[in-house]
Amino acid sequence: MTPPAALLDIDGTLIDSNYQHALVWYRAFRLHGLTIPVWRCHRAIGMGGDQLVSHLAGEGFEREQGDAVRMEEKALYAQLIAETQPFEGARGLIEDLRGLGCKVVISSSAQSKDTHHYLDLLDARPLVDGWTDSSSVDATKPAPDLIEAAVEIAGGAKAVLIGDSTWDCKAAKAAKVQTICIRTGGFGVDELLEAGAIAVYDSLTELRENLADTPFGT
Repeated sequence: MTPPAALLDIDGTLIDSNYQHALVWYRAFRLHGLTIPVWRCHRAIGMGGDQLVSHLAGEGFEREQGDAVRMEEKALYAQLIAETQPFEGARGLIEDLRGLGCKVVISSSAQSKDTHHYLDLLDARPLVDGWTDSSSVDATKPAPDLIEAAVEIAGGAKAVLIGDSTWDCKAAKAAKVQTICIRTGGFGVDELLEAGAIAVYDSLTELRENLADTPFGT
């Protein structure tokens, strides 16, 4: 029996970057006259920038300053991206999934240059069937577009997303794709399950140890 394709979120799932993103969004908003507590910024990480500004600051702020804040965020994150590193077991998980016969697609809403930086960190290009980034679609998570684009890259077959946030779960659910979550994004087990995750693991290492119990191993 052919296993489902594996769609892998990258920020916060394979790469330890969520808290850098939260701090950068906090600073970007501050530079445009708005203070949003870092904890609230963190709770929105997993959304694409096209969705995050209005979610945190409202539609009026989005209309007036959304593009400027997103440009600020890009510049600020460029100063911190060198601090990000793969989580333990990130490349190993991709290798495990390939060994099970899965197609593997990186389902990222990051900027193209950031996605390529992460692919370099993971040395993942030889292992994956393709990837998405924020330029792949008009609307990023929690809209289903990125998940649907990743499924298309995987050949349109059944797929399962591995992610780290409630936004991953909501986007996948809207695309009729199941989600397995890792707690590396800083979200709790209960809220991930409530958002639609079929299973939650504390780490990529724990997921690797239990792949046989997931749709990838059955």
